[in-house]
Amino acid sequence: MNDHRRLGRELGIFDTDPLIGSGLPFLLPAGAAVRKAVEDYVHELERRNGYQHVHSPVLGKRELYERSGHWAHYAEDMFPAMRVGGEEYVLRPSLCPHHALVYRSRQRSHRDLPLRLAELGGMYRAELSGVLGGLTRVRAIQLNDGHVFCRPEQAAGEVSAALDLIEAAHAQLGIRAARYRLSLRGDGAKFVDDPELWARSEAVLREVLQRRGRPYDEERGEGAFYGPKIDIQIADPAGRESTLSTVQVDYFQPERFELSYAGGGRPVMVHRSVVGGLERLLAHLVEVHAGAFPAWLAPVQAVVLPLSDAEQPAAEDLVRRAVAEGLRAELAPAAKGSLGARIRAHRLVPYQLVVGPREAASGAASVRLRDGSQAGAVPLAELAARARPRFSGGQ
Repeated sequence: MNDHRRLGRELGIFDTDPLIGSGLPFLLPAGAAVRKAVEDYVHELERRNGYQHVHSPVLGKRELYERSGHWAHYAEDMFPAMRVGGEEYVLRPSLCPHHALVYRSRQRSHRDLPLRLAELGGMYRAELSGVLGGLTRVRAIQLNDGHVFCRPEQAAGEVSAALDLIEAAHAQLGIRAARYRLSLRGDGAKFVDDPELWARSEAVLREVLQRRGRPYDEERGEGAFYGPKIDIQIADPAGRESTLSTVQVDYFQPERFELSYAGGGRPVMVHRSVVGGLERLLAHLVEVHAGAFPAWLAPVQAVVLPLSDAEQPAAEDLVRRAVAEGLRAELAPAAKGSLGARIRAHRLVPYQLVVGPREAASGAASVRLRDGSQAGAVPLAELAARARPRFSGGQ
């Protein structure tokens, strides 16, 4: 079974240390390379679809989360407040309060809407030690987050556009959703007690799902504290489900933060995460691809294999040129064993560039693909182009 907790360590993706603490894994070079590839892809996908990127602090005053409703409805999942200079600060449990303040930092007109903001930012959850595991349940999350501030009549279109982005990203990443879930309000003080607010939000999400013809299940008690959401569920090899991507419609926080726009009224806040928390995403990618990542995601995209020590200088030059072309490339010198042994050791690398006497003389290489097929003397620029993600979907 492709359990990421085993594979991730074998492949040098991540590790943990008790001195850092439970639920706080760290990424090794291979994991950091995959994460950077995902970051760059999602950033560009969002940019092409009208998002502006921002950066906000991972801390906020307690009053911020009292205003947003997190303190009243979500405090049990938050880290305790820290007292500094007579004020209390909190590690943020989500990015949406910060983005609400980004919105209200400027005068907005109805002509400015929709305003699409996105950020890859840290958030922190005080998960109990018993539920922590690998990269799937952690206490420090790097979230691909985004918020669209729009007029009420634009909300359904923005929800649908967010689902377009999610589906495009999942296709590029090789992810297949287990199911779509409409997560609704449950009983108790965890949820904002405003039935009319919930009904308006649910109506928008149902309209979008029905218009798209997407089958979905409904589950009560799984909504956010401020409103319902569409959850895109994924499953691990053992069949255990978790939420990866989400879209939510929020009328609550715009009211709490008194958000407005000239010539209209109060905006709707559409929360969306295209690929969710990068830790959970990385765990799923390790399991889905069993380490054989698509070329654009692979930690090492090309390995250069000289036949003997005589081809070493030419191989080193080829590595330098491959890196200059944008490939993540490394050298597997002849001193590391026979050519066959080195190919087996790098069996997960998409492109294996063999350099013999003839290739050394011409400055080229014979390209062998991961499946064992031969691609011939492919120019480095073409290999680099093959190793880039493709963009589709959205606007």
